Amino acid sequence: MTAPTRIGPWEVLKPLGKGGMAEVFLVKGAEGPFEGKTFALKRLLPALQSDVEAVRLFSAEAELSRHLHYANIVEVHDVGHEGDSIYMVMDFIDGRDVGQIIKRCRQKKVLWPVDFAVYLTKALLDALEYAHNAKDPNGQSLGIIHCDVSPSNFFVSRTGELKLGDFGVARSLIEGGADQVMGKPYYLSPEALEGVLTPQVDLWAVAVTLYELITLQRPFQGKTPDEVFDAIKKSRYVPVQQLRPDVPPVIDGLIARAFDAEPQHRYASAAEFAEALMPLYDERVGTPLAISAVVRGLFGTAD
Repeated sequence: MTAPTRIGPWEVLKPLGKGGMAEVFLVKGAEGPFEGKTFALKRLLPALQSDVEAVRLFSAEAELSRHLHYANIVEVHDVGHEGDSIYMVMDFIDGRDVGQIIKRCRQKKVLWPVDFAVYLTKALLDALEYAHNAKDPNGQSLGIIHCDVSPSNFFVSRTGELKLGDFGVARSLIEGGADQVMGKPYYLSPEALEGVLTPQVDLWAVAVTLYELITLQRPFQGKTPDEVFDAIKKSRYVPVQQLRPDVPPVIDGLIARAFDAEPQHRYASAAEFAEALMPLYDERVGTPLAISAVVRGLFGTAD
């Protein structure tokens, strides 16, 4: 199937990717206030346009995302319909997601600098602190939980922007959306595996992401899904220092707290988690521009 040349007031420049529910295009405003500016347009797959649940999830993502205006979150600028097609237009991040960065580091056998890992994690936590406390235009709490925090949903642009994206399975507790916990299995917390949904779900996934950035491997492993889930429930993982002795012991302590089997013993909020990270990186080293320069070095300027 060929890509469309135009969707609503948006000129399609090229396809960017396709997932299980949606396809993404690079677009340029053909008219109106965004004329000439480039964005990413995410559209529900044509095959799912008559699927009631798919339409509900996509519409919920658009509704939640349009309330989020924060430097470390991919912003949605337009939501529209063209016939039966639902789409949203958002920031185009010209760069890489953290999952791609981790994979490339493994391929090149290059360790990701600890300062960079901590800085990225703090930026991710700042985004979640905002999202968890976001309000609608009337000042009412939205009760947002991302539910799918992972390296593949956090982006580093070529110019140093760090942004959390993909609120596709996010839930609003205010609207009673906690009926089903979704997200990638390796990043689910013990209580999430039992169907319990709180902001702790996101904080646990942040800790998994930090562990991956430092060690280049996932903390909870197994030969089968059941073995992985058992490791998660028992917080069974190899301490960071056993895999990377150059890492300060304090980081192992921080991660151990974040991975405590009892939620009440972990960090109470994204802000508290972020504050614990503050002393662990040199702000003169772990900066967005420095990180983006290393990313360009890993992938090449034209890759």
